[in-house]
Amino acid sequence: MSERLGPADARDAADVIGKRIGVRPRVGIILGSGLGGIARGIERPDRVPFADVPGFPSATVVGHAGELIAGTLGGTPVVALSGRFHMYEGHDAKLAGFPVRVLHALGASTLIVSNAAGGTRATFEAGTIMLIRDHVNLMFRNPLIGPVEDGDTRFPDMSEPYDLELRDLAQRIGEEQGTPLVEGVYGGLLGPNYETRAEVAMLTRLGLDAVGMSTVPEVIVARALGMRVLGFTCITNLACGLAAAPITHEEVLETTARVAARLQQLVRGVVSKL
Repeated sequence: MSERLGPADARDAADVIGKRIGVRPRVGIILGSGLGGIARGIERPDRVPFADVPGFPSATVVGHAGELIAGTLGGTPVVALSGRFHMYEGHDAKLAGFPVRVLHALGASTLIVSNAAGGTRATFEAGTIMLIRDHVNLMFRNPLIGPVEDGDTRFPDMSEPYDLELRDLAQRIGEEQGTPLVEGVYGGLLGPNYETRAEVAMLTRLGLDAVGMSTVPEVIVARALGMRVLGFTCITNLACGLAAAPITHEEVLETTARVAARLQQLVRGVVSKL
């Protein structure tokens, strides 16, 4: 199914969603594991389950509600996805990036992505919010492979995938709110297993500060469509081998629950300035 997804499918999905929401969003937001609570700050929300959207499979990962929420945040019309599609669930890269095409078809010109990830920087602690400066695609999959889609840049420039002006804005908002942000490089891996000690040592030498299993396909599609991108990573734990205890998904969700309020405040502050 996902191999046939393209702009027409995104417009079809956007048409279905558009009839059920009361805003034309300017900003699209993708919420990672355990971060769906951010959507509670959306005012006058309209909700659309993924199951009702053409081309969307159901969300299967714990911590992902599997619904689209549209309304206003800080006075700005937004649409948020509480959940995403991971390649480790069996989806291909095109489907992992497809929701971004739908957000763009709905009217969003800016994309804010968030995720939960393991920290490979020794100074990171659980609960740190990292502003994504850049990423490394270690999934070795690309959602743009195949015939060029209408509206896409065939060879999108990725020298600055995460918008510098938006990062500067996020830094200012963070300082005002008492949540200083550290910038870092995110590494996207296929998963679903966590990394070995040797892999973490390799990733650290490659210059990565955090590792996760999402986000990269979404950002690639966004840049091909000309969208501005801002990314936040919630560091939920030290990556495998850097901590004494084994990592569990429950630990990830517990940490994101603690951080969600601060991240919600940050996202709201940024969106209100757009």
